[in-house]
Amino acid sequence: MGIATINPATGETIKTFERESASSIEAKLARSQQTFEQYRKTPMSQRAEWLNVAAEILERDKLSFGKIMTTEMGKPLKSAIAEVEKCALVCRYYAEHAADFLADVPASTDASKSFVRYQPLGVILAVMPWNFPFWQVFRFAAPALMAGNVGLLKHASNVPQCALAIEEIFREAGFPEGAFQTLLIGADQVEAIINDNRVKAATLTGSELAGASLGASAGKQIKKTVLELGGSDPFIVLESADLDAAVSTAVTARMLNNGQSCIAAKRFIVMDAVADEFERRFVEKFQTLKIGDPMEENTDVGPLATPGILEDLDKLVQACIEKGSKVLIGGHPLSDRPGNFYLPTILTDFPRGTPADEEEFFGPVALLFRVPDIDAAIKLANSTPFGLGASAWTRDEEQAHRLVDELEAGAVFINGLVKSDPRLPFGGIKRSGYGRELGIQGIQEFVNIKTVWIK
Repeated sequence: MGIATINPATGETIKTFERESASSIEAKLARSQQTFEQYRKTPMSQRAEWLNVAAEILERDKLSFGKIMTTEMGKPLKSAIAEVEKCALVCRYYAEHAADFLADVPASTDASKSFVRYQPLGVILAVMPWNFPFWQVFRFAAPALMAGNVGLLKHASNVPQCALAIEEIFREAGFPEGAFQTLLIGADQVEAIINDNRVKAATLTGSELAGASLGASAGKQIKKTVLELGGSDPFIVLESADLDAAVSTAVTARMLNNGQSCIAAKRFIVMDAVADEFERRFVEKFQTLKIGDPMEENTDVGPLATPGILEDLDKLVQACIEKGSKVLIGGHPLSDRPGNFYLPTILTDFPRGTPADEEEFFGPVALLFRVPDIDAAIKLANSTPFGLGASAWTRDEEQAHRLVDELEAGAVFINGLVKSDPRLPFGGIKRSGYGRELGIQGIQEFVNIKTVWIK
C-alpha cells in the first residue's frame, strides 16, 4: 500500500507521499545519533519544559489535529479531539514525574556506596498503528524523550499527515532537531533500520503478524523490543452485576474508535441468569447508534479505516453466519453510501469452529456468549491466544477477587471499561505482546538499568 491520505468516509485520495530515499533515511539516522550524543546530557528540567510546551501546542491546536485524524482514519471528530487532549495529559505526566521515576536508587551492599542508575539507550524506533494515530505515538515519545532517548517514527502508511504533524509539534516545542523524526517508509524498509547499529531498540503497536516480524528482526540483532499487539478482550457480566451500568458501558467499550481498538471489548460473556435482559438492552442501544460522517457532532460510528479492514471484518462475520451463528442486529457493510461503513453488529449462538473462537474482530461487531456460572465465564475468557485486557462486572467482592486473580490479561478492570492511563502500566501477555508502556514501568523499558558499586 502506498503512503497516502485517503478519506475512509468517501474513498477520496486527498494527498500522496513519496517514500523516503535511502539517502534521506541515512541522513535522519545520522542526525538522530548526533542529536542523542548531546541530548542525553540535557538537564531533565529542560526536557520537561519542552514537553510541557508540546502539551500546550496540542491543546491549542486540538481541533485542527483532530480533523487530520478524522480525515485520515475515520474516527468521530469528538473522539479525535479527546485523543489530542489525552496526549497533552501524558506529556504533562512525564514532565512532572520522570525525574523521580529515573532517580538513582540506593542499595545496601558490601560497598561504601552502591546504587542503580537509569541511563538512556539511544535511538529508539517506534512502529505505530493508524487507529490511535496521535495517542500511540505520544505514549511512547513522552517517556522516551524524558529518559534522554531520541525517537524515529515509522507510522502507518494511511496516516502520514498525522506523523508529520507530530514531528512538527516536537520541533515547535523546542526539542533539538533530530530528537524526534518521522520516516515516511513502507513496512518492507523496517528491517534494514532495525539492523542499523545506531538504532538501539524498538517498540511496535500493531498486529500479531507485524509484531512477530519486528520481534524476529530485533532478536537477530539482540535489541530490546516492546510489543503491544492484538486483543480479543472479554467483557464478563455476572448475575451480581449492575446491569444498567454494564449494558451502557458495553456499548461504549465495543464502539470505541468505530470498534477498531485492541482493548475494545469484543467478547461479551454473560451469565445465563441475566443474559436475556442484557441481550434485549444491548440490541436496543445498538439500534440507536448513528452511523455517518465522522466530522458531524452527532455521529456515533464512522467508517473503518480502509477497504481491506472492512473486507476482512465482513469475512469473519459471514463465516460465523454460514456455520450457524445468529445475527441479532447488523451483519453486513452499509451499502447505500460511499466509504468503509459497517453496520453495528451483534452475533450470538456460536457453534464450535467459527472465527469467534480465536479471531480478533476489528470493527463494530460484538460477540455475545452465554455461560452458566463464573467458572465457565473465566474459562471462556481465557480460551483465546490473546491476553490484553479484560472487563468484568460484579457487585460481589469475592467474585471480583477471583476475576482479578484468574483472568489471563495484562489489565483487569472491575465494573469499568478497559482503558490506558498514564499513571498505570499498559500491555499484554500471551500473543498480545510483552513489555509495558506508561507508568513508571513504561519509562524504564528503554533505559540501561546500570548497577554502580563503589568501594
